[in-house]
Amino acid sequence: MSDKLNELLADAGKRRYSSDELAFMAAAFRENMFTILHERGTGHWGGSASSAELTTCLYFNRLNVDPKNPRWEDRDRFVLSKGHASVNLYTVLAARGYFPMDDVHSFRKLGSYLQGHPAMNKIPGVDMSTGALGHGISVAVGMALAAKLSGKNYKTYVMTGEGCLNEGQSWEALMFAAKEKIENLVLLIDYNKVQLDGTEDQIMPLEPLKEKLEAFGWLVNDEKYDGNKTSDILKSFQWLDSTPNVPKCVIYDTIKGKGVDFSEGKNTWHGAVIDDEHYEIGIKQLRKDKEEKEARL
Repeated sequence: MSDKLNELLADAGKRRYSSDELAFMAAAFRENMFTILHERGTGHWGGSASSAELTTCLYFNRLNVDPKNPRWEDRDRFVLSKGHASVNLYTVLAARGYFPMDDVHSFRKLGSYLQGHPAMNKIPGVDMSTGALGHGISVAVGMALAAKLSGKNYKTYVMTGEGCLNEGQSWEALMFAAKEKIENLVLLIDYNKVQLDGTEDQIMPLEPLKEKLEAFGWLVNDEKYDGNKTSDILKSFQWLDSTPNVPKCVIYDTIKGKGVDFSEGKNTWHGAVIDDEHYEIGIKQLRKDKEEKEARL
């Protein structure tokens, strides 16, 4: 990691970061993820790359957590329903101080606690084991309802992609959350519009997504937010803080495989192996992006 990144990480939990600082951090994390997936020859680049800014902003400017006490009862909860984006979550958790950054390089190695999908009983900072698409929202609803019933103030955030929203269980959970007026629950949609086998329109069209969510009783953002732009994400956080006490959803437009031109918007890069040839091309683009963002600080 660069000196500038180490300097920024040393302040984690002590202050709020600027949009430019968060953008640089996300670019550095994306570069790290690309290298780890190349080293391992397995994993999911596309959906991890699309959510890099979202997880960075959450863990460094939003969530009330304590890496020294991962099971703190009053912490905010985060459920990565799209559990295949685990290398993104692991990278950000390590940077936030839950475990050593070097451990992320053991990703998907036999015997490593950092396996292909998050495991809550093995990994500090992981609030729910995920991987089978569709159950993340249901679990998050339960966590948020538990806080409401016990008089706790913590919030629960759940991030999904299109695959999760193709599952009927997700919509049952959405209905229940609206019925119970679970106001401490936030749904974040990483809307890159591409899945394993094709585009959203080819697999299972979700539009009109905003209107569907509103029909199920949720408050959904009117303003468009770019989920790969940290300034937009910070604006969405302001919106969350100013809205009525109902379950809230933010739809973020993102790009699958963000940061590398040959993978952007391509379903073929959902979980493809990053071979030597593609790594050499991609890592140059990611390093350039990181350096440009660092120069703005």
